[in-house]
Amino acid sequence: MARGVAPPRPFGVALMMGAVRVALLVSAVAVLASCGGADIERLTVSVVAQHPHDPQAFTQGLVWQDGSLYESTGLLGASSLRETRLDGEVVRYRPLARDLFGEGLALVGDELLQLTWQNGLLLRYDLATFEPLGSQPYTGEGWGLCFDGQALWMSDGSATLTRRDPVTFAALSSVTVRRGRTPVTQLNELECVAGFVYANVWKSDEIMRIDAKTGAVVAVIDGAPLRRLMGAMDSEAVLNGIAFMESTGNYLLTGKLWPTMFEVKFVAQ
Repeated sequence: MARGVAPPRPFGVALMMGAVRVALLVSAVAVLASCGGADIERLTVSVVAQHPHDPQAFTQGLVWQDGSLYESTGLLGASSLRETRLDGEVVRYRPLARDLFGEGLALVGDELLQLTWQNGLLLRYDLATFEPLGSQPYTGEGWGLCFDGQALWMSDGSATLTRRDPVTFAALSSVTVRRGRTPVTQLNELECVAGFVYANVWKSDEIMRIDAKTGAVVAVIDGAPLRRLMGAMDSEAVLNGIAFMESTGNYLLTGKLWPTMFEVKFVAQ
């Protein structure tokens, strides 16, 4: 046999090696799909109605309850807690101290709980009167907050959601939010609905639907159609604010400094 010439492979061996290559290719594709979150549902928004919203409100948190909308707004010297109607009427308004930057908002029983950004304070108010009921310290930044009926969920700008006791505000557990295998950071305003946490992603038009047990993103909602309806906006006027309307199954969405509150359904793209 000439030097450098390999002997022919038996047909069965060649067939087996071909099958191995195919299996490896299929496995690689599966891994890539898993990493990219190929099984994540893709949704968008269908606008049901448009309602007025204060264009001076730097929206950080929304809660819908019994026909009233409770809103936390931010910015130093302009932060507030307010109750409004869908027609835009402000029913009650309470400014925060000038050194406090309001953030996420949740309703627990007859108390409204409001985060602050870098002040490390949770503020508590009586729902009926807006009178302060005290404050509780926490470590790190406060971004979004929602109540699932048993515990609070809090975001801090990272890929972590922390589950907290609604009375003591002590941290109970946490999950890392992942889109496929990729952590999702900049989680902002939150809404808890039926075992899921919906989260705005700061400076993005995407809303994540997150399995609260695992942290897995199970759906991504594209809110870009709302921005297109708004036209040109300030760079800080990002989508931020989610409130679930249990009686209709609709969601209220708005943004920082937006003049419109959108009532929407989440539908397949």
